[in-house]
Amino acid sequence: MTHLPFSFRLIYALILFFVLMAEPGAAHSGLDVPERSGDKFSHDIVVQLAGDLAREPFRELPKAPEILSQMDYSTYRQINFNPDEAVWSGSPTRFSVQLFAPGFLFNDLVDIEVVENGQVFPLKISEKSFIVPDESLGRLLADLGKFTGFRLHYPLNSHDYQDEFIVFQGASYFRAVSRGQVYGLSMRGLAIDVAQPAGEEFPVFRHFWIERPSVYQNSIIVHALLDSKSVTGAYRFAIYPGSPTCVDVDVVLFPRRDIQNVGLAPLTSMYMHGPMNPSRKPDYRPAVHDSKGLAMMRGNGERLWRPLNNPRTLQVSAFLDENPRGFGLIQRQRQFDYYQDLEAYYHCRPSAWVEPLGDWGKGHVELVEIPSDSEANDNIVAYWKPAEGLKEGRPFSYSYRLTWPEDEPLMNSGIRIVRSAAGKKLFTDKKEVVIDYSHLTAEDIHNIDVVASINHGSILEARLQPNPYTGGARLFVSFNPENARTAELRVRLTRDQKPVTATWLYRWIN
Repeated sequence: MTHLPFSFRLIYALILFFVLMAEPGAAHSGLDVPERSGDKFSHDIVVQLAGDLAREPFRELPKAPEILSQMDYSTYRQINFNPDEAVWSGSPTRFSVQLFAPGFLFNDLVDIEVVENGQVFPLKISEKSFIVPDESLGRLLADLGKFTGFRLHYPLNSHDYQDEFIVFQGASYFRAVSRGQVYGLSMRGLAIDVAQPAGEEFPVFRHFWIERPSVYQNSIIVHALLDSKSVTGAYRFAIYPGSPTCVDVDVVLFPRRDIQNVGLAPLTSMYMHGPMNPSRKPDYRPAVHDSKGLAMMRGNGERLWRPLNNPRTLQVSAFLDENPRGFGLIQRQRQFDYYQDLEAYYHCRPSAWVEPLGDWGKGHVELVEIPSDSEANDNIVAYWKPAEGLKEGRPFSYSYRLTWPEDEPLMNSGIRIVRSAAGKKLFTDKKEVVIDYSHLTAEDIHNIDVVASINHGSILEARLQPNPYTGGARLFVSFNPENARTAELRVRLTRDQKPVTATWLYRWIN
C-alpha cells in the first residue's frame, strides 16, 4: 500500500475504517450468526411487543426436555460454553457473549438475538458450542437450539483477558461485579407479591436483544421483554463495566391487572449471621453474608442505615419516603479477618446501590428478612414499593441507575457507621447495642449529642467514647424493651441539632 498514490491510500484507509466500525453479521466470528440481514430493530419495537403481549393471556415459556431438566448439579456444571465459540470472539469489539445451556434448575427456554447495524440476527448453536461430558448431549443441545441465559465478557481486570462481569439467567434475575470483585447479591427486573400469603409471582425475561458495540465502545446495550401472569415490560439496560460497574435501566410496564404489592429495582441477597446476631450453630466464621446492611438516602436528604438480620420468623419492614435519592444493600467490611472464609471470599463481594432517575413519587423501601439456615439461600429482599401500585391497562414508566460499589456512596459526611454489635451490658442483664463510627475526633465527641429512642420500653443509657481502632468513636446504648416481643431502635448523632451521620435503625426481636 505504501507505493499507492496518497489519494488511493486515503480511500483505502476510509474503507477499512468503515468496515471495522460497521462490523456486519457476515464478519462475525464465534457462534453462528446468519449472514442474511434480519428485521429492523429499535427499543420502541420492544415497547410495542410488551404492550401487545399485555393484551393476551400469559403463556408459559417453553421448557427443556426431561432428560435435561432431571440432570443433577454435578452433571450440569460439566456443561460449559466453548470460549472459542463466543459471540464476537476474535472480532475488534471488546465485548463477547457466552450462552447458558438448559438443564438442572434452569429449564425455561428464552430467545436471544444480537443486533448489528440496526438489524436482528437470531443466534444458532452447533455441536461445538458447548463443552459437554459426552457427544450425545452436545447433539441434543444443538438440536434444541435454545438457551436459558447469557453472560457478557469484557477486559475488566486486565487489558488482555475478557472477564465475565454480568449474567442474566433465571426468571428476571441478573448479577454483576465491578473490578476486583466476585459475584454476590442478585438483582431482578421486578418483584411481585413478595412475602404474601398466596405466594410470590416471578416474572421472566423471555426474550433478549444484545446490541453489538463498535470497536471503540466501552459500553453495551441489552434489551429484554419481561412477562408474567400480571404484567409485561420492556427493559433497556445500558451497561458500563468498570470500577464501579454501572447499569442505567429504563422500564415501561404494562399491567394485566391491578398490582398493589409490586417491587421496583429489587435486590436479593443473603445474610446468615454477624456481630448483631451470632450464629445459632457452631461456625468458625464470625460473619457469613453477602450484604451487611440496608442503606437509604431519603428524599429529604436523611441517610439511614439498617443492619440486616436472620430472624426466627418472617420480618417485613417499611421505610416511608417520597422521591427517594437512593437505596442499596451494602457489604461494608472489606477485611478477610471479619469473615475468615477462604472459599466464599465474602470480603470481595459487591454492594449494590439503586439511584432513581427522575421522581418516583410516594411509597416506601420495603425490606424482607426471611429465616434461613443455609447460606445457599437468598433470604434478604429490598425494593421500592410505589404507594399506588400498578393499575391494569395503564403503562408505568421509570428509570434508575444501578452501581456495584465497595460501599454506600458517601453523600454528605465522611463519618460512617462501620460496625454494629449486640449483647448485654457488662456485669448486668441489660440489653445493649454497640455502634462504631469512623472519622470522629475526641474534640468532635465533646460537641456531639446522642439522640436515641425506642418505640416500646425505654432507653437506659447512651454513652459515646473515643475508639482509636476505627479512628472514630464507639456508642453504647442500653435499653429495656419491657414486655414487648419486638422493638424498633433509632439512634443518630447530631451537632447543633443537625445530623452528622446516618440514622441507625434496628428491629430488636425477643
